[in-house]
Amino acid sequence: MRKVSSSNKTDFTNPSSFILLSIPGLYVAHIWISIFFCTMYAIAVLGNFIILFIVKTEASFHGPMYYFLCMLAITDLLLSTATVPKMLSNFWFNSREIDFSACLTQMYFIHCFSMMESGILVAMAFDRYVAICDPLRHSTILTNSVIGLAVVMRGIMLVLPYPFLVSRWPYCRTNIIPHTHCEHMAVVKLACGDTHVSRYYSIFMIFCVKGLDMIFIAVSYTQILRAIFSLPTKDARLKTLGTCSSHLCSILAFYIPLRFSSLTHRFALNVPLHFHVLIANVYLLVPPMLNPIIYGVRTKQIRGRVPWLFTHKGT
Repeated sequence: MRKVSSSNKTDFTNPSSFILLSIPGLYVAHIWISIFFCTMYAIAVLGNFIILFIVKTEASFHGPMYYFLCMLAITDLLLSTATVPKMLSNFWFNSREIDFSACLTQMYFIHCFSMMESGILVAMAFDRYVAICDPLRHSTILTNSVIGLAVVMRGIMLVLPYPFLVSRWPYCRTNIIPHTHCEHMAVVKLACGDTHVSRYYSIFMIFCVKGLDMIFIAVSYTQILRAIFSLPTKDARLKTLGTCSSHLCSILAFYIPLRFSSLTHRFALNVPLHFHVLIANVYLLVPPMLNPIIYGVRTKQIRGRVPWLFTHKGT
């Protein structure tokens, strides 16, 4: 809803839609960027569906580690699907407008699935810790359904204030978002009211919630490495370390661009806008693309089943 003030200034007190500018400053390269993003999305979809199919059809994979891997694959699919279709329609068909409610929905799902992914990585780190440091209690300590439900509910509940608060702010500057998707802070910056609650809650989420996730992962892997280096033989140390390498790669692929994107948005670091937007998209697209590749290459059991998937002649 628009209204015109006495000073002839257009106020967006409740805008019916936002305009996504995609990647400002790189318009001439949009077609090439779109091909790159589309390729990454196609790899992510194919790779994660393969992981899900292999784990579902192989009874020996029905354990905690593969349960969390399936959760990670589903979350990756949902996270990338929440952004890429609208992004590609912007690149290819110049479809920049997004309805206000659709923008809030996209914002919620992006941050909800991101929060779930962070929680899954913590659960996988804890799984590796128990499996290596206390293997006899591995099956009794880890209860798949309880941990999975906790991870999902944490993501659903903690992100709810994002769209709720954003829907309450008045918008009197512009309805143009210089981004490829409805990123939370990019929308909050358009509001003209006192948005400190949104900003402080966002800082709480990134530092206290995901920051604690990183601390838990670091503590788990500190104990894991201590246990690994106390093993009697080099072969045993290398074999045990190899079981953790894929998870470590996933952690780095997720948290490094996440930290960079969050810090530049909240503390106005001297980073070109187009570079920040690209990093934000890397954070949303690279982990879903890399995770199935990492686990497919580094996990012997999955690597051995991939050729069977394409050559098996079922009845």
